[in-house]
Amino acid sequence: MREKILTFIEKNSRINLKELAIMLGVDEASVANEIAAMEQENVICGYHTLIDWDKACLEKVTAMIEVRVTPQRGMGFDKIAERIYNYPEVKSVYLISGGFDLMVTLEGKTLREVSQFVTDKLSTLDQVLSTKTNFILKKYKDHGTIMAAPVKSDERGIMS
Repeated sequence: MREKILTFIEKNSRINLKELAIMLGVDEASVANEIAAMEQENVICGYHTLIDWDKACLEKVTAMIEVRVTPQRGMGFDKIAERIYNYPEVKSVYLISGGFDLMVTLEGKTLREVSQFVTDKLSTLDQVLSTKTNFILKKYKDHGTIMAAPVKSDERGIMS
């Protein structure tokens, strides 16, 4: 039942408990208790709203920063990841495979604000060896939700 609940609420965290219980074929109290238990166990870590900032007419710059670091003895990557994720600008930090060690995502109001974070805060950390900043130009799909309008095909015929 847990996996089914998680699958449903991952897509729509505002789903009505009664509706969810009907879909799962159990009583509403069972669903509520299971969700409460998963929140207590930190299986469910939070509830978020996905916003298309372009449609809200608010300027935001999102960056994905690849970071190469020196792991610390006895703590690996955990301590440096913790230092990075404690910055309020940082939205997420992932340990990744490949040429870099960490993927850091953050949002700022301008490109300058993001670049200042990288130069003043991130790259100055002792364990950081190098960074590579990528800016999101357009979101097509985010957290499983299609953000871009579907592309309309050209209905005109091809002349030969």
